[in-house]
Amino acid sequence: MTAVNDRLEVAANIVPIPSKVPAWQRGYSRRLCALDLVGVLFAIGLAQWLRFGALASDEAGYQNGNYTFVSAVVAVCWLAALSINHSRSPRVIGSGAEEYRRVLLATLAVFGGVAIVSMLFKLEIARGYLMIALPAGVVALTLLRWMARQVVVRVRQKHGRCITRVLVVGSGPAVRDLTTSLHREPRSEYEVVGACIPGPVTRAQIDVPGVGAIPTFGDESNVVGAVTATNSHAVAVTATERLNGRGIRDLSWELEKLDIDLLVAPGVVDVAGPRLQMRPVAGLPLIHVEKPQYHGAKRFQKRLFDSVFSCAVLLCGLPILLLVAGAVKLTSRGPIFYRQERIGLDGQPFEMIKFRTMVVGADSMVDKLATRNESEGGVLFKIRDDPRVTRVGRVLRKYSIDELPQFINVLKRDMSVVGPRPPLAKEVKSYDDYAKRRLLVRPGITGLWQVSGRSDLSWEDSVRLDLFYVENWSMISDLIIAVKTVKAMLGHSGAY
Repeated sequence: MTAVNDRLEVAANIVPIPSKVPAWQRGYSRRLCALDLVGVLFAIGLAQWLRFGALASDEAGYQNGNYTFVSAVVAVCWLAALSINHSRSPRVIGSGAEEYRRVLLATLAVFGGVAIVSMLFKLEIARGYLMIALPAGVVALTLLRWMARQVVVRVRQKHGRCITRVLVVGSGPAVRDLTTSLHREPRSEYEVVGACIPGPVTRAQIDVPGVGAIPTFGDESNVVGAVTATNSHAVAVTATERLNGRGIRDLSWELEKLDIDLLVAPGVVDVAGPRLQMRPVAGLPLIHVEKPQYHGAKRFQKRLFDSVFSCAVLLCGLPILLLVAGAVKLTSRGPIFYRQERIGLDGQPFEMIKFRTMVVGADSMVDKLATRNESEGGVLFKIRDDPRVTRVGRVLRKYSIDELPQFINVLKRDMSVVGPRPPLAKEVKSYDDYAKRRLLVRPGITGLWQVSGRSDLSWEDSVRLDLFYVENWSMISDLIIAVKTVKAMLGHSGAY
């Protein structure tokens, strides 16, 4: 209690000074302005050069000078649209897909406006010019934004800068859960630096496993002082019974004077943004959570993607498949393929196919090696230096090449390209009702579990990621995971 009182006294004596947006966000926004200018000028210049420049006919080249004015107008409108659409807002830069979405919407708005004006006033702007500038601009702007984001992520991970300091208001368990969730994502810009716990203060800090101690600064009445004492840039309100709607409104008014952001965590975990819709009813901001979709058009799209993608991989990768098959057969005794029963959609068993990476009879050796199991939770069986793995198998596992035959399972409709990890029958027997929801969709060759660490994940994290995918899967998320899988395979982290 003495430490808490000391911090409260210090916080009470500090005169609140109006805060501003974090310095790193202001600098980042300015750099994005410069990058947007480069991207727009590149797209406009490329379109004009290809359509009317050196590669065009003499007649088109004659029009090149006339289109310089058109290019300048389009560039100015484009940059203005990016600004009007808040594509460089501190709320969206540096994380999430919203930044890219706003860039795309601003770009489409500009070119849609150009097309409408051209039609109404019969300006006859060359369609080839627009058809080059539009995709070139989208690619250039998105690529430059992505490169800028990677720099920020690298600075966060290596130097601990480009961070938004957050003060959390809520009960002890809620503060602990929010801190753990933010710490779990290494790319997150938010760092919890303090907490205000409504009710009598009985402890000087909150111990968060894997993170450390979070100092407390009294209850909800001392938020402004705690913000100043911790130099926080934002306040996050989590589950609490003492801070009602009116209290949150009053708190927002107080933070408004300091230019401090107010974040409200509704306690809805592992739900993707598209499933959340804000519905103001009778002056109350109600959050509507859409039900997970497993049928209809979304399932048809997923099946079509699985079939086309699997056929493409098997056809293009046929030489690799033949080389690997020969290497497995010539370097160790036993069959080329390893077949194992796994549990698929709705708990139905199927035979999964992989290239054999272990010696014959490896399954019968599990009991002897049980004491060397390195998997947290005891459900999975993983050994980093597994003596059963062959020399060729070690290379195949390192780059996940042994899983290529599973695309045959995809064509047989046993698996999907993206989905939860296919479990063993004995693993399913240990599932609780929570984990059984993994069986609502087909298991995948890759998934969130693979692009997030593979064998380095604990059992709890593996289940959490699989369930997040099951509850929120979409075609966009499947495409993103497929792209990230290539990076994970090349980096071979967590593969053994």
